Amino acid sequence: MDLKTSVKIKRLTIAMAVLLTLFIVSGCSFLDIFMKKDLPKASPEGLYARASEEYKQGSYKKAQEYFLRLKEEYPLHDLAVLAEIGAADSLFSDKEYAQAADAYSDFISLHPLNENVPYAIYQIGMCHYHQMEAVDRDQTETVKARNEWEKLVERYPESKFAPMAEKMLREVKQRLAEREFYIGEFYFKQKKYQAALGRFEKIAKEYPNVGLDYKVEYSINETKAKIAEEEKEKLKEEAEKKKKEEQDLKKEQEKKRKEEEKKKKKTSKQ
Repeated sequence: MDLKTSVKIKRLTIAMAVLLTLFIVSGCSFLDIFMKKDLPKASPEGLYARASEEYKQGSYKKAQEYFLRLKEEYPLHDLAVLAEIGAADSLFSDKEYAQAADAYSDFISLHPLNENVPYAIYQIGMCHYHQMEAVDRDQTETVKARNEWEKLVERYPESKFAPMAEKMLREVKQRLAEREFYIGEFYFKQKKYQAALGRFEKIAKEYPNVGLDYKVEYSINETKAKIAEEEKEKLKEEAEKKKKEEQDLKKEQEKKRKEEEKKKKKTSKQ
């Protein structure tokens, strides 16, 4: 091997070493460089297509990233609006319900007249629905879900999401009714019948036709019967108390009468 060839090989070796060092420092590999899949073109359509594909494959975090990138890079493009919904949907499907609800709310605030507003309202309700607690726990999320779906039905009765909201409303109303019934039963067991009756009557008034009508009617009648028994027992106790007081008063009066007679007899002897 001549000197000239040796120098070229040496230079090539140094260059490869430097390149390899750069790859290692940057966290890259030869496979990343030479076998990497083609990235989508940085166009609104390309970004939306890639985001949609990631979403379909269940890669919700990646999908959200592409949707947000589209929104940030092309804020005035028509697809940017759909990308906002896509980002919210990605959070929802990733079970990040609190963040998803905020994203849908932001969409409604930014685009109050958009045709997707009914869908966004419905989804906000679903976000709260998925965060509901058991009937013996706080029902704040249940109430929030009900409020969203009632709003949807009232404002957009012709929307295709209105019937879906009505169906979900029945379910959350049943949950709220069951919560009230749970509390009513607790009061009943504690013999706080007036408080129990208030809960049962509230269900009958505010949550009819949710599957609890027969049970609630029975509980109302049973509770009223207990209240009547209590009233009867109370009147009996009051009557007995009054009778005893009258008897005590008579005894006291009789005692005084005898004392007076005794004094009179004593005085007459003197």
